[in-house]
Amino acid sequence: MRRWMAGLLMGLGWAGLAGMAQAGTTLDAVRRNGVVRCAVSTGLAGMSQPDAQGLWRGFDTDICRAVAAAVFGDAGKVHFVPTTAATRFTALQSGEADMLSRTTALTVARDSQLGLSITVPHFFTGQGVLVHRRLNITRAEQLDGATFCATQASEIERNLADWARQKNLRISTIPFDTPPTILQAFLAGRCDAISNDMINLSGNRTAAPDPDALVLLPDIIFKEPHGVLVRNGDPEWASLTRWAVFALIQAEEMGLTRENVARIRETTQDPKIRRFLGLTENVGTGWGLPAGWAFEVVRQVGNYGEVFERGPGKVLGMERGPNRLWTEGGMLMSWLWQ
Repeated sequence: MRRWMAGLLMGLGWAGLAGMAQAGTTLDAVRRNGVVRCAVSTGLAGMSQPDAQGLWRGFDTDICRAVAAAVFGDAGKVHFVPTTAATRFTALQSGEADMLSRTTALTVARDSQLGLSITVPHFFTGQGVLVHRRLNITRAEQLDGATFCATQASEIERNLADWARQKNLRISTIPFDTPPTILQAFLAGRCDAISNDMINLSGNRTAAPDPDALVLLPDIIFKEPHGVLVRNGDPEWASLTRWAVFALIQAEEMGLTRENVARIRETTQDPKIRRFLGLTENVGTGWGLPAGWAFEVVRQVGNYGEVFERGPGKVLGMERGPNRLWTEGGMLMSWLWQ
């Protein structure tokens, strides 16, 4: 009898824990607010930038919309919080934003010292160099004695210093706050080169009055994965944002798109697709989400390939490179939907 009572109490304890796991404090606050507050950049073409009608577009903003589609069944329930490199972490730490999705390198210091957690890497790129064509520079090693424009309060300057030391080059850097100010200074001749991640550099070149007058060098001087960050202490919210990104990746693996997912949902007999779309199981029960939350992510936002193509692919002309699926030689892989 005592054993039976102990087992019952233990079972009730686990049931209580399971109930608590259904919604963390951030998810509760998001539901009360009626929107996902998402920290993005102040404006970077292809990644997060308002269009002529004020609608934010780009890869990073679509990541935020995927989370909103999962939580509310409505990808439009997002409030975008523009941030600079200097203010992005403060916006998240202070509670002004619920998540951060912008061009931000994932580092051990940021994962361990800021009170923030990296939930998932979703974009793989690297730090490169942009120069004027008139310099006749073809490789970064030719920039001995050069002055670089770089992003303030970022890893750019440190990476540049490490790279220059390794290559035995003498360089100096001038820090600026945002990509537009960096580009303005660069075009005005205040520095010889720009160093940033390849996304920002592609955007800077595209935004220049004469893009052909600028050369994006082939050198990757430092690897740079980007991803979603949230505040520490709320594992449920961290895992939900992670799986919203995985939903985009898994959809592409399964050949599901915004255009075909509703039709496939009505006709498919594939047990994996049926599970993913919530027809046979509720894979979101741990967060208290409806069974069809991943279906809504795909129906409203699309799959990863669609998000990439209408963002950095179309706007910046970037190749997917390592941002291809693992089945195609890339680095993207969803965890298992079971």
